[in-house]
Amino acid sequence: MEDNKEMNIPQTEEVAKETETACENGTAEQVCEEKKSKVDKKKLKKAEEEIAALNEKLSEAEDKYMRLYAEYDNFRKRSQKEKEGTYTDAYVDALTQILPILDNLERAAAYGGEDKEHPLAKGLELTLKSFAETLEKMGVCEIPALGEKFDPNVHNAVMHVDDEAFGESEVVEVFMKGYAKGDKVLRYSMVKVAN
Repeated sequence: MEDNKEMNIPQTEEVAKETETACENGTAEQVCEEKKSKVDKKKLKKAEEEIAALNEKLSEAEDKYMRLYAEYDNFRKRSQKEKEGTYTDAYVDALTQILPILDNLERAAAYGGEDKEHPLAKGLELTLKSFAETLEKMGVCEIPALGEKFDPNVHNAVMHVDDEAFGESEVVEVFMKGYAKGDKVLRYSMVKVAN
């Protein structure tokens, strides 16, 4: 063991001498500084790479979020539109089922004869008035036809007549009244068209 101690002593003395010499020459500080700067540069480069990777992940996440948000927004709008469309279709279907009842009431009132003071005739008149008010509240209006120029968007021509007394494509007779709710036609007017 003593031999080992003796052997280590000269080595320690050599290292100490080298360090002293390096310190005297100022090279130890330069070496330390160079090593620190190399380590700092490596750490800085590694940190920059990590920041770049994180920025890339962040931009991917933002892109994914924006796409998901846009998809959800489109889904929400589409669902709202479908909901409104379903409501409108059901509304229109119900109204088109009620319109034949109105037609029958109008026929009955027209058939009532000359006695307008009869209780049944008065009752029909009041019922028709109430029906018309209710349709108006619901936004349903009668499509004007008699004396109007034929419009295939709202009229359905079932007869044609050549008569010089009327203008070209003029509606001369209405067989069944047409109704519309806003821009949507519930039922087309069935008409006879002249010329």
